[in-house]
Amino acid sequence: MPHALALAVEIATTALALAGMGFFVASLIAARVFLRARRRMLVAIAQPSTATAPGISILKSLKGVDSGMFDAFRSHCRQTYSGAFELLFGVASLQDPAAAEVEKLQREFPDLSIRLFECPLRLGTNGKVSTLVQLAPHARYDILLINDSDIAVSPRYLERVAAAFATAAVSSGKPAPVGLVTALYRGRAHGSVFRGGMAAQFESLGISTDFMAGVLLSRMLEGGLHYGLGSTLAVRREALEAIGGLEQLVDQLADDYELGARVARAGYRVELCAEAVETSVPAYGWRGFFDHQLRWLRTVRDARPAGYAGLLFTHGLAWAVLNVIASGLSPVSLWLLALSFFLRLSVAMTVGAEVLSDRQVLPYLWLLPLRDLVAMGLWVGGFAGHTIVWRGERFVLRQGKLEKETAARS
Repeated sequence: MPHALALAVEIATTALALAGMGFFVASLIAARVFLRARRRMLVAIAQPSTATAPGISILKSLKGVDSGMFDAFRSHCRQTYSGAFELLFGVASLQDPAAAEVEKLQREFPDLSIRLFECPLRLGTNGKVSTLVQLAPHARYDILLINDSDIAVSPRYLERVAAAFATAAVSSGKPAPVGLVTALYRGRAHGSVFRGGMAAQFESLGISTDFMAGVLLSRMLEGGLHYGLGSTLAVRREALEAIGGLEQLVDQLADDYELGARVARAGYRVELCAEAVETSVPAYGWRGFFDHQLRWLRTVRDARPAGYAGLLFTHGLAWAVLNVIASGLSPVSLWLLALSFFLRLSVAMTVGAEVLSDRQVLPYLWLLPLRDLVAMGLWVGGFAGHTIVWRGERFVLRQGKLEKETAARS
């Protein structure tokens, strides 16, 4: 009986390692498909055009001062965009430290339209969306661009976002108009690996070599994106009105995913722009890392349960390591491990370094095997409950909506 069980484990891990290699190959293909599409879009942007650049209102919900936040603000102010744009910042209270950062930005860029609003109403459990609902009526333009406070962008960011609305509508044979534009992103980890920064490097590696690879693969397999990413949510006002406005998202944890999904269901297309932006990953401890990862994993499980279960087949390198152990270092298992490791590195370098231009990927490739083993353990942990920790508060996630843990138990 023990021999039969060991053989079953060996067969199962072999099959899963092979499936993982299939995922790696498919991810490489998806990355190449996107790179070709991005090159075409960049060529189109470079062509002389008589089209006017649409006005864009950038909306940011703030709470506290995040790492790298002010430099991220500056990057939005240094745009080469030929059209009009404005920055609207919202805080629950003008006593929030973030308000002083906005006032500092206004002094540094006096010629730009930078406005700060107090948004005291708590319209639902999602405080960020509550603030955005109160900001939206102040926006002057028809394209509302929402992104997180720590997102840093290039000087051509707005140009590329606007181009995704225009060029995608012309070049694609699909009749549906573009309603929302989103963007890939990379993580910039803070802190040294040997001085308390390993958790941040794990998260940054996961974003650039795993999560973004999955986004590109879903884009290829599903014939386009059908959700949004919090790095950039540029939405036409008409598309936003078609889904009932931001008010519909005040109790949603995955507000970025839901906004894109609802826009897609309303008959509009969701497109990726040519820009890969950057998010700051703080040098937090392991408890913060696990809380953040479980929040993200349980959000994915809630929003896309079938897709979450399918993540079983994405942990190819971890399954190959377990197969080596289960088979007692058999030659076949070692061959599978070597091939799996090669494909995993190829995905990391293609998606992380080439697609996302993440300069932290190559120096930390040696962390990938350990990071992938931890990621598989967290994926299993994602099934164990519905509780998430968000900004120090505990919530229960049910059908996309957040409930205070104490309220959910009563």
